[in-house]
Amino acid sequence: MNYMLPSFLGETSGKNAIVKREILRLCITHNNYSIADFSRALGISVPTITKLIAELIDDNFLQDEGKVGTSGGRRPSVYGLNPEAGYFVGVDIARHHFHIAISNFKGEIVNFIQDIEFVLEANELSFRTICRMVKDEVTKCGIPWIKVLGVGVSLSGRVNPEKGYSLSYFVSDDIPLKSIFEKEFKLPVNIENDSRAMAYGEYMNLGAEADPNMIFINLSWGLGMGIIADGRLYYGKSGYSGEIGHFPALNNDIICRCGKVGCLETGASGSALHRIMVDELKRGHSSSLLASYQENGDIELDEILKAVEEGDVLAIDSIGKIGDTLGRGIAGVLNIFNPGLVVIGGRLIVGKDYLLLPIKTAVNRLSLSRVSSDTKIVLSKLDRRAASVGDCLLSRDKVLGLA
Repeated sequence: MNYMLPSFLGETSGKNAIVKREILRLCITHNNYSIADFSRALGISVPTITKLIAELIDDNFLQDEGKVGTSGGRRPSVYGLNPEAGYFVGVDIARHHFHIAISNFKGEIVNFIQDIEFVLEANELSFRTICRMVKDEVTKCGIPWIKVLGVGVSLSGRVNPEKGYSLSYFVSDDIPLKSIFEKEFKLPVNIENDSRAMAYGEYMNLGAEADPNMIFINLSWGLGMGIIADGRLYYGKSGYSGEIGHFPALNNDIICRCGKVGCLETGASGSALHRIMVDELKRGHSSSLLASYQENGDIELDEILKAVEEGDVLAIDSIGKIGDTLGRGIAGVLNIFNPGLVVIGGRLIVGKDYLLLPIKTAVNRLSLSRVSSDTKIVLSKLDRRAASVGDCLLSRDKVLGLA
């Protein structure tokens, strides 16, 4: 563990420790507050707030950000998070690469390193190697590892953050994946599912545009979902919420990777897009990818997505089919959850309106009009950074005792 943090963060009780955490929470969600603002928001006396603010400044967590203008009287000082109090590292691990985001204490992303090549294997050595590579990359950015306060790690598949287990990559009844990372990093580590990390990163990044009831759809090789309910990530009883890809929504005989048939993922995912394109190319359908397919007997998903961007008609038509199928699934989600915002992220959003318009059309056609009229559907602003940014911010919440 890193012992740079003051002792109150380790306290589970004690009024002052609780109030300090709430002060930090307000600074995270509302940026800057005056002492009077803190007092009103928390129902704590001004002298007590003044004392606790001074202690948080001494601990390097807060800083005086100067005076603000008022309609009359003395201008009060406002206080906010000190960006130089430390850093948080987010690591988004995929099968053949990983991304790293580094945030300062204020939650601002100061570095993002993408597509670090690495072949993930389901063994302890593989994850220890990732740890070494992450530390090397952070050091290359000019940030001493001693200044890092926590690490967040996200992976695809079923992840139990509370117990620190991944049920998809490193399955051990004796050793949680979280403990391997903590031993290597010598820091508190938060393990999260990639779709939930994306959801949280996007939610926090939206700021004033965020909706406390939000759905994030991760449309990549597979299909996942993160749920924000009343401003907090929703996990479900066992921590495995959001498996929209395995919702039995389709009347087909395609076997999903889970072993069942009819899963939404078999018609709305990168793997579904690949299958649709290959089937069409087998029939000799005209496309800029036809020659490559005939030469190699296959095509990569990235080739299809590039073809979409370059205006290939078959690729555009195929991603439109993905959008229509996904829209049908989202319509059901809207009818159940009634979110104010749906954000579509993941690799396939390079399709932009070719993907988004069929989604919206299907949602408008199939969801209850009173529900869909209250819901905005947009593409992710963070794009490929979403998961690693979410990892940083979730790590900060965990370290500060806010989650």
